[in-house]
Amino acid sequence: MAAEILDGKKVAQEVRAALKEEVARLKAGGLTPGLAVVLVGEDPASKVYVKQKEKACREIGFASQVHRLPEDTGEERLLRLIHELNADRAVHGILVQLPLPKQLDANRVVQAIDPAKDVDGFHPFNAGRLAAGLPTVVPCTPRGIIHLLDAYGIPIAGRHAVVVGRSNIVGKPLAQLLLGRDATVTVCHSKTDDLAAFTRTADILVAAVGRPRLITRDMVKPGAVVVDVGINRLPEGIVGDVDFKAVREVAHYITPVPGGVGPLTIAMLLKNTLEAALAGRGGGPRGE
Repeated sequence: MAAEILDGKKVAQEVRAALKEEVARLKAGGLTPGLAVVLVGEDPASKVYVKQKEKACREIGFASQVHRLPEDTGEERLLRLIHELNADRAVHGILVQLPLPKQLDANRVVQAIDPAKDVDGFHPFNAGRLAAGLPTVVPCTPRGIIHLLDAYGIPIAGRHAVVVGRSNIVGKPLAQLLLGRDATVTVCHSKTDDLAAFTRTADILVAAVGRPRLITRDMVKPGAVVVDVGINRLPEGIVGDVDFKAVREVAHYITPVPGGVGPLTIAMLLKNTLEAALAGRGGGPRGE
């Protein structure tokens, strides 16, 4: 029997509908959550993502700002804009779209964002709190994956979760979240010997490496939950890191690409921004 599809688009729509109702209540009370997105350069994928975020903000009633800067923007100019947004009381969340042009230091840029407004959850302050198991802003894609598993009633505690990928955006924070939910977690990466030996033991398998159809049928334990984070653009269209058709024949649950994790990433961005507004964040830089 083919695996059941984990419909991220449907779950994300439910999240956004609930957020829209909450935003309407907040606006009636005089508070409008505000998200500022900064886009530097002309990266085609980044431009698409920013448009999607702008549309999502508009649909649920956020105050949305998009700051588009040219490809040759210097670091000083970008940091100056971030400091202005840190001080803007109408802005509760700041997102700098990655990747940045090569002349810009992404780490320095991310660290310039007020941690209270870091709705991507990338600032070292927030990453450290996540690693310590403390309340913090959680990166959107990992948070969306956990929400999706919960929405389908998939148990996490006691399961063996294998995360293929160790990025600061997905792999590492997701491993922390899974540990926090009492899973036994293995993190694999490009230097892992005999990757299949690890993936075949996974009750929950997450692929987040950006390699088309890396995970094949023989690498998946029958009955596993397979979450595909990959977005790879090939001549025949967008495909994930999982060989979807073949793996679906052995898995119990599987996410499609597109329509799986992606919609929930944006939904969690909106949720993070709303929570920042509710927490009274955005009243000036941290420490003032």
